[in-house]
Amino acid sequence: MTLKLLAMSAALIGITVTGAVIPGICDEAARATPITVAAASQQTAPDFTGITNWFNSKPLSLSDLRGKVVLVDFWTYGCVNCVNTLPHVTDLYAKYKDRGLVVVGVHTPEFPFERSASNVQAALKRHGITYPVAQDNDSRTWNAYSNQYWPAQYIIDQTGKIVFQHAGEGRYDEIDRTVAKLLNVSS
Repeated sequence: MTLKLLAMSAALIGITVTGAVIPGICDEAARATPITVAAASQQTAPDFTGITNWFNSKPLSLSDLRGKVVLVDFWTYGCVNCVNTLPHVTDLYAKYKDRGLVVVGVHTPEFPFERSASNVQAALKRHGITYPVAQDNDSRTWNAYSNQYWPAQYIIDQTGKIVFQHAGEGRYDEIDRTVAKLLNVSS
């Protein structure tokens, strides 16, 4: 067994047994630190590109979603931190989907086994995800956003500008308030 394979096995066992990660092997521990970009650095959101599959939706583009508030959630089902955020994302979707929020999960795999469409579909069912999910196996949308973290959320306003960015777990109330403010509803 090679050293790398042994290290990966130890990491997967560690995740399975403790729910924790081993720094340097799985980088979710470093990614758990929240990062927020100030609204003043608004830039036009890149479109979805290189998507291999769409789940729960026909293919979407940001130009088709103009006039809506969009939450783009980068995640992968093998990431503990991502799984921890999913209940908050699904709750936010349920709360605001009828008021103009569109959530688009962008499933970008970290490991080869996460590239399987049937594994992604099983994860959607397991976590009760009904919002649109784009499978970004070649990381093209990930790269278009210059994203570096799992999980990461980008809130896009009705004009297509990124007004909020956050990486890691937490800040759920702030995300809710930002969406509510953009939709002109109370959170």
